[in-house]
Amino acid sequence: MRLVPKQIETLWTLFTAPVVWAAHFLVCYIGAAIYCAKPELVELSFSAVRAGIAAATVIALSLIALSAWLAWQQWGFGTDDPPHDDPTRRDRTLFQGFATLLLSGLSFIAVIFTALPALFLTECIR
Repeated sequence: MRLVPKQIETLWTLFTAPVVWAAHFLVCYIGAAIYCAKPELVELSFSAVRAGIAAATVIALSLIALSAWLAWQQWGFGTDDPPHDDPTRRDRTLFQGFATLLLSGLSFIAVIFTALPALFLTECIR
């Protein structure tokens, strides 16, 4: 039984990983900014904010890994080497899968770098 369809024929797969990274970025930085600006609004400790950022990071990395796996499958598990520059439907699909895989890798690294400050900061600095 296949878990996903053999070919994913939509351009949305290309944007999935960067959108997940952007959402993660907004959740982390807006959440930390609100807590640090008005800690009395949210009756939590900074450790709870850090835990929330860690949870958001795990979710984002999981979604990006899923996107990368789908892209790898769309690319044909790397059986054909780039460039995929022929004007055929197959090459367009392979190119989209390869480009999505590269964007997923970049987004994975970006999510890690977005979450790093929460690892090192232990309180809000005013």
